[in-house]
Amino acid sequence: MTNTILHLGLMEDGEIELDLAALELAALDHPDVDLDEYIDALTDIEIALRAADGDAAGTAAQAQALSAVMVEEFGFSGDRTHYDDPQNADLIAVVDRRLGLPLSLSILYVAMARRLGWSAMPLNTPGHVLVQLGDVSDPLIIDPFNDGRTVAPEQVEALLEQMTGQVRFPDGMLPLSNRSALVRLLLNQATRAEQAGDPARALVLYDRMTIVAPTHPHGWWERARLQLVAGDVAGARSSLSAMLEITRDDDLRLQVSAALDALPRPTPS
Repeated sequence: MTNTILHLGLMEDGEIELDLAALELAALDHPDVDLDEYIDALTDIEIALRAADGDAAGTAAQAQALSAVMVEEFGFSGDRTHYDDPQNADLIAVVDRRLGLPLSLSILYVAMARRLGWSAMPLNTPGHVLVQLGDVSDPLIIDPFNDGRTVAPEQVEALLEQMTGQVRFPDGMLPLSNRSALVRLLLNQATRAEQAGDPARALVLYDRMTIVAPTHPHGWWERARLQLVAGDVAGARSSLSAMLEITRDDDLRLQVSAALDALPRPTPS
């Protein structure tokens, strides 16, 4: 079934539609689901947002419209009760349950804003993804997990200091590219799978990561690690070799080469 996401790895980052791509990833775990129904559900949200204030010119008005539609009309909110539930990173389940993680909800908010031609991007804040509406001339940060509330600069600084021990706002607040957002979504699921004692499930998710982001080295490294856990030395060798092909960092290349050399050699037949 991973053939259905091969195109995501071939697309330019700007061509990726975040919500639709996240739905395609989720559909791999819901083979009996009619994906068109969920695409229609997202279109219904878009239509409601246009009706609410599709011509909103300023970021404050856009944030208010997003909150009114996403929270008040459709009931999306952060899952505070079962935060680590894997369903919170599965966009099909998020649409069904109206609950999600900061990242999955940010994907929805950003996608809906972009459908209306508004400038929006998920921010690579550690531990808790936020959304920036507008460009540098009129930026506004909102928190989809907390019902789309506006986040003041000092609150972002407090979050950064809490998570990293440093304040890197605003210069260090980088946007998540579309591909990086999908990688982070898969990483969230894979990490939780391992924490739940299911390395086989984690391996499946890292495999998807290497398809969606074939030049992202972390996916190949983790895929190789879990293949070794499963006793698949040939698979690990293949993953590390692929990582070596796409890695340009000299230190990382040395690390990968050393890992390859440390693998057991195939027994001659």
